[in-house]
Amino acid sequence: MAINNKTYYNVIETLKNLGTEHQQVSTTTTGDIFSIDLEKNTKYPLMHINPVNVTTTRTELIYNFQIFVMDLVEPDNSNEQDVYSSVLQTCIDIIAIMSNSKWQSQLTLDLDAPVYFAEGNFTLEPFTERFDQAVTGWVFQVGLTVQNDFQSCVIPMDDTAIGE
Repeated sequence: MAINNKTYYNVIETLKNLGTEHQQVSTTTTGDIFSIDLEKNTKYPLMHINPVNVTTTRTELIYNFQIFVMDLVEPDNSNEQDVYSSVLQTCIDIIAIMSNSKWQSQLTLDLDAPVYFAEGNFTLEPFTERFDQAVTGWVFQVGLTVQNDFQSCVIPMDDTAIGE
């Protein structure tokens, strides 16, 4: 099931809302992977949304993102297993929300609100010490499908033939 004519902005805002509302995520950021703010003032756990690409079909757009969820580990790595476990559960929560419309509707408090669906299987890849900070977490790719009718009537162009 797809939602009609949602823009990149709509999809990003929905993902950001998901991170903001999840009680195990303290900070949600978006952008290129190199723009992840790992300064000492970042509040963890951190969810970062990295846009990858958009795939089109005749009737749909599939917005593909990498989702990073990470938390700080102690310098001696004594809590690394705990961090892996709790962050993995947060990733599973994100997948569940994007795969089941009930939660998305509750976030907007409107059972008839448009929802996004992520379908298929997901591979979650663990990482540690990938960034400058001592963080551990998981990354996975999600594709969010939206319908698009590719209306040519509303394109901002004059009614001029472009073919030669």
